[in-house]
Amino acid sequence: MSEARPSMAWSPDSWRSCTVAQIPDYGNSVRSTAVMEALAQLPPLVTSWEVEALREQIALAQAGTAFILQGGDCAETFADCNSAAIVTKLKILLQMSVAIISGIKLPVVRIGRIAGQYAKPRSADMEVRDGVSLPSYRGDIINHNAFTADDREPDPELMLRAYERSALTLNFIRALIDGGFADLHHPENWDLDWVSHSPLADEYHRMVQTVADGLDFFESLTGKSIDQARRVDFYTAHEGLHLPYEQAQTRFLGHRQKWYDLTTHFPWIGARTSQPGSAHIEFFRGVSNPVGVKIGADMTPDWLRSLLHSLNPDNEPGRLTLIHRFGAARIRSLLPPLIEMVKKEGARVLWVCDPMHGNTETASNGLKTRRFENILDELASAFAVHRDCGTWLGGVHLELTGEHVTECTGGARGLTDADLRRDYRSQVDPRLNYEQAMEVAMRIAQHGNKREKR
Repeated sequence: MSEARPSMAWSPDSWRSCTVAQIPDYGNSVRSTAVMEALAQLPPLVTSWEVEALREQIALAQAGTAFILQGGDCAETFADCNSAAIVTKLKILLQMSVAIISGIKLPVVRIGRIAGQYAKPRSADMEVRDGVSLPSYRGDIINHNAFTADDREPDPELMLRAYERSALTLNFIRALIDGGFADLHHPENWDLDWVSHSPLADEYHRMVQTVADGLDFFESLTGKSIDQARRVDFYTAHEGLHLPYEQAQTRFLGHRQKWYDLTTHFPWIGARTSQPGSAHIEFFRGVSNPVGVKIGADMTPDWLRSLLHSLNPDNEPGRLTLIHRFGAARIRSLLPPLIEMVKKEGARVLWVCDPMHGNTETASNGLKTRRFENILDELASAFAVHRDCGTWLGGVHLELTGEHVTECTGGARGLTDADLRRDYRSQVDPRLNYEQAMEVAMRIAQHGNKREKR
């Protein structure tokens, strides 16, 4: 990459002079300013040491020596901040990582869509029901889901509530991991109830045993314990959509001489807010976190080239992740030209597949859903396209839950449109349930077994 660093001065609020999308107008600016000032005084949710450690892990994944597993709810709610829900989310990501490790024989970096995924983009500013028009629900950090005028009014105080629940969630996750919950020597501690009856249970237990036997063999052979396997790293991510919240927790750290967005380790920019010169590109070009960008069907090579130069002008390893989400029907035609442009630019990026968002449709009963066969098809196509282009698919980005929801059709139990209403809980997008998520992990393991030597 030869283009020079952008010369325009940057500050945490310089995004306000750009084209702003997906951010509601708080009617009372004095109140919203007071909330941001309060947030700025609170301790950061994550540390720069953690952020830099993740950047190093992403750089390894870029080089083909690690794999990124990113997953969690489409949109967290404040009600999700309870111990059972947090443990379930952590368990499913740990289970999936063991399945993937057994196949690809590489370290898996776990990044949860958790502890901050409270804002969601909307296709329309207003929602109409029975002739009544109210502001769209944009996530618990902005307004409430109930369809009343008071609930739908954007409330800046909700940013403080989102911070509090993110802090509580992170504290509990860290306590679990520090206490040995994530010890790879004892993956049986993570079992969800599906392992007693799922058609995939035997295969999962075989994978678990393979990993456990490998650890035991190494420790027996060397006489040393693999301490790193007793405490795994776990990072958080959310879409950096609500810039007032991100700005309030952005700090300049003198010992690093850098700005960091300390609401999360890994923010990403959604497909609706990634236009060149937009407020979101302006904000995230100035922080030192590793940053992801969703790449959709509208993305052109010239547009993507602009993003490469804006977000990673120095072509630093570990800085930029491209998360493609085309849909099963279009990935084979739309992805290769973008890969070839990135290769021509010599850009260091991590390629990640999001097989969820491009495959959303409306079921026969009117519910939003995703067909599991399309999710698997896009994932398989992504591995194939990257193999053919000589690049490495270094991660997957999924909307999932460790619970037995019925939001996506298909999978081991053959869910149909008629099954969706049985346990449809999502307020926004449909998620993989635990069996479907584990089947995706096993498919990734199979692709890893087939990958060519690099």
